[in-house]
Amino acid sequence: MVEYFLENMWQVWAVIAVVCLILELSSGDFFIICFSIGAVFAIISAICGLSIYWQIFIFAAFSLLSVLFVRPVALRWLHKNEPNKPSNADALLGRTGRVMEPITVGGTGYVQIDGDMWKAVSETDIPVGTTVRVIDRKSTIITVEKL
Repeated sequence: MVEYFLENMWQVWAVIAVVCLILELSSGDFFIICFSIGAVFAIISAICGLSIYWQIFIFAAFSLLSVLFVRPVALRWLHKNEPNKPSNADALLGRTGRVMEPITVGGTGYVQIDGDMWKAVSETDIPVGTTVRVIDRKSTIITVEKL
């Protein structure tokens, strides 16, 4: 059985490459994909008939090179070097929406922003249909003001 794996290591490297690509989808920080790139080069070395030791060396070397050279370029190109990218809720600050349920002072109402409903509070009464801007957020409750 060991002989079969050694003769068909390209299949093992292909599985490693695909698993790394799937794991990268859940992380999105372009780190795990570097191992997938290393596995692709290990597939090529396995097809060329190099020994398992060379395959492991090539996998490690190209994974390291990818971490050092490919990852920074991918981060710069896709994330535009935004170190403080706001989360979903923090990205609401400054956005505008429409009041769907009246907001009363001391009470709450609901505001629709891009199809999502958010529980909202305000320092003034705001009737249904009014356009508002998000000025603050505490947990999942946003504070809005009339525009």
